[in-house]
Amino acid sequence: MTKKEDGSFTFTAAPEDFPKKHKAPIINIGIAETGKFIMTASSDTTIFIWDLKGEVLASINTNQMNNAFAAVSPCGRFVASCGFTPDVKVWEVCFGKSGDFQEVVRAFELKGHSAGVYSFSFSNDSRRMATVSKDGTWKLWDTDIEYKKQQDPYLLLTGKCEVSEPCRIALSPDARVMAISCGTSIIMYNTRRGEEEERFLNVHGEYITDLAFDINSRYLVSCGDRAIRVFHNTAGYRAVMEEMKGMLKKATNMATRERLQQQITDAQSALDSISAKD
Repeated sequence: MTKKEDGSFTFTAAPEDFPKKHKAPIINIGIAETGKFIMTASSDTTIFIWDLKGEVLASINTNQMNNAFAAVSPCGRFVASCGFTPDVKVWEVCFGKSGDFQEVVRAFELKGHSAGVYSFSFSNDSRRMATVSKDGTWKLWDTDIEYKKQQDPYLLLTGKCEVSEPCRIALSPDARVMAISCGTSIIMYNTRRGEEEERFLNVHGEYITDLAFDINSRYLVSCGDRAIRVFHNTAGYRAVMEEMKGMLKKATNMATRERLQQQITDAQSALDSISAKD
């Protein structure tokens, strides 16, 4: 922060020059939402964990022949990677009560694909993960586990999908829907039933390089060919309605029934509004 002549303050970000540590091109960078560390992954088998000043806290050898994708979980606790091997490896980045870095430890692995994994995605609370593989399948996992007691993630769903490199998967923050990009097209799936919900064909002139949902699961964003496309998450609204209607049938408390009915009404109104614009 610097003080200006009129007495107000302004913030000037100072550039940090991180030393060259990677020996292969960097494919992914992630910053923990806690602000405690930065993750960089290169196309070999290396991941570095840095503090915000450019000091290396730890290095990870993923032992996956090569890294295809890596990310920091939304909760800021985990770093995960996938690559040539048919699994996703997840590590916990541990800090002490005083905020000092302690260590990086293996948390759990997602095993079940029969070929290398292209991409994966966390739900916002990191209790669900989705993966897409060269074997032509996607998988949804329950990662709300006691991994310190060697409990393994639970496989919830498996579905078939079209895949070609590059291929990306995005799980909505509420974990109700997921999107998979294949070439220049996007397919949306409902995670309760595993069924295809939407198909957006040839939405980019070149391969889609990444997918992401907004924090409220209202929109899906894709990028490629120097353009960003924004889509209404209509599959997400329908998933909310389906889930709330199921809960409404079981609800006995009047206040709960009214709340669920309001959520259904809101989701239907949002869908109607989107349809009207189209």
